[in-house]
Amino acid sequence: MAKPSKREQIVYAAMDLFYQEGFHATGIEKIREKAGVSKKTLYNHFRSKDELMLATLRKREELFMSGFTRKVEQPDTSSRERLAMVFDALDEWFQEKGFYGCMFINASAEFSDLDDPCYKLCAEHKQLVHDYIKDLAEQAGVGDPDELSTQLNLLIEGAIVQAHTCNDKTAAMRAKKMGKVFIEQALP
Repeated sequence: MAKPSKREQIVYAAMDLFYQEGFHATGIEKIREKAGVSKKTLYNHFRSKDELMLATLRKREELFMSGFTRKVEQPDTSSRERLAMVFDALDEWFQEKGFYGCMFINASAEFSDLDDPCYKLCAEHKQLVHDYIKDLAEQAGVGDPDELSTQLNLLIEGAIVQAHTCNDKTAAMRAKKMGKVFIEQALP
């Protein structure tokens, strides 16, 4: 495996710290130390903390969506099964050591101004997840894929918050039971 570039080192260090401690609470100096780079190197790659935050959110989205889709799109599974498997993918995530909720939910709480670039990126991420589940619903032949995606996403978001704020490691599987009801009602 190739050694990460200095830019990647900075992004990964920032991602860990932002996820665990929050965006506002994490200073540039702490990120620089964790990344093991000089201040000059950090600022050669990112002109500001805001720029670094956006790069970090983009990288988190890339990593999350790639892992999520890989877990959902298992070989030899039907499109109908994949709709319910989104909750299995969540469950796997909730069981990970170092689960601190959803970075996008956390960030949108810190950057609540609808015009803030971080808030906008968080909203785009949630739309991307919605669109992915809508595509799964279309493949399954659901009558109203957008509505089913909206229903399942409400369950997903609730499960994420329940898992994090209440340390409820069963939230995804409980949401899956409810999700199956919506899936069955939506199927022809």
